[in-house]
Amino acid sequence: MGVAANLQDAEPSASKMRTQVFGKLSPADRQVPALPLNTTPMTHSDVRMKGFASRTTVEAAIAWIDSQLPEFHQLATEVVSLLHAAGRVLAEDVISRVEVPGFRRSMMDGFALRAEETYGATAYNALPLDIVGTSFPGSPFPGKVNQGQAVRIMTGAPMPDGSDAVLPVEQTATTEAAGHGQSLLVTGELSAGKHVGAIGEDVRIGTAVLSAGRILRPQDVGLLSSIGCSEVKVIRKPRVRILITGNEVLPPGTTPRGFQITDANGPMLHSLATRDGGLPMMPGIIPDVPEALLAALVEPADIVLVSGGSSVGLEDHAPRLVDEHGTLAIHGIAMRPSSPAGLGRLGNSLVFLLPGNPVSCLCAYDFFAGRATRVLGGLSRDWPHRRIKAILSRKLVSTVGRVDYARVKLNGEFAEPVAVSGASILTSTTLADGFVIVPADSEGYATGSQVEVLLY
Repeated sequence: MGVAANLQDAEPSASKMRTQVFGKLSPADRQVPALPLNTTPMTHSDVRMKGFASRTTVEAAIAWIDSQLPEFHQLATEVVSLLHAAGRVLAEDVISRVEVPGFRRSMMDGFALRAEETYGATAYNALPLDIVGTSFPGSPFPGKVNQGQAVRIMTGAPMPDGSDAVLPVEQTATTEAAGHGQSLLVTGELSAGKHVGAIGEDVRIGTAVLSAGRILRPQDVGLLSSIGCSEVKVIRKPRVRILITGNEVLPPGTTPRGFQITDANGPMLHSLATRDGGLPMMPGIIPDVPEALLAALVEPADIVLVSGGSSVGLEDHAPRLVDEHGTLAIHGIAMRPSSPAGLGRLGNSLVFLLPGNPVSCLCAYDFFAGRATRVLGGLSRDWPHRRIKAILSRKLVSTVGRVDYARVKLNGEFAEPVAVSGASILTSTTLADGFVIVPADSEGYATGSQVEVLLY
């Protein structure tokens, strides 16, 4: 079956694969030309009302995703105006073509003068200088500062020729000199270069001011503007098409009635895709009709999320359609919840079959689709959640052979597993502060164990 049939049989070490799933990847781990998986080449048949003969490991599923993702330099790009650049991922290095500042400027309000003429000046030994003009920002003093002279200067104004320092107003006094206008009395000394911004002290011409892959912050946008950039090339946000299926599903925000339920997964997936740098698109509820679902599946997108219709029920058409019209690389994963999840391709789109139960949907998105969305948008493939260490207040039970996604509530330094944790109980995630990932080779954790909590 396409990519799946070409997977190598060699098995990587458990520790390396666990690092790929649960920890940050090293640069070497991110190079995934052809990853060995702990699975045999898969063939898929119609599993409706039959169940899964076997399930793929989480590590193998993530490895397959990584094998489908392009390198950073292969990602699609676009040019955006500077006012829309904050939060975007820079696609290329930015090299300055100018010096910032491009002239010597004052860093204080005061007087531009020759530093040597302040030597020995104190409050008790004021030294007189003639004030010969003023320098304003954008309007410099046109003359030259000669011996015995000073020029009033404002912060940011160009330094007059002949001057090499700025004396703050706090270290001066002025007096009227008969027939000569105002004179300056210097009451403090300073060295050459004091309070003067040098040419290029902020940015030197030819300097790489920002590097490709950087998530632009407000101050980065300010820096780009300071060197004359009005627009910038960034990684294009991946288009994420969200398909919510089910004849029983009502549009988001609708009051549930009778035997129908209101779509919770659509708004949730929209928010998750936005969080991960995607551009979500929601065409509306798709009925459980194969032709309608296929038409929605083949619409252009970088990532297609199908919520519902991914398991083994009679109306679960998505796996069969992906298998027939593209590549269904993986269907059924050894994890709880989200075991019916599937991964594949349709044309240029990566397809993620997410269970309809809300918690399963959230879990499968976070483990698989979120990773792909971030990478296609130039972001880190690692979990976006902040992590803390906590002590279990009661035991957390798991089953060897599957990965568990266990919701926990924090109380100080302690984490307590949420008692109600079914795949359909969405409040188990709103009551929880985060979740603990229990690896497949563990039976869980005893009371008092220290665990890593990924915070919602």
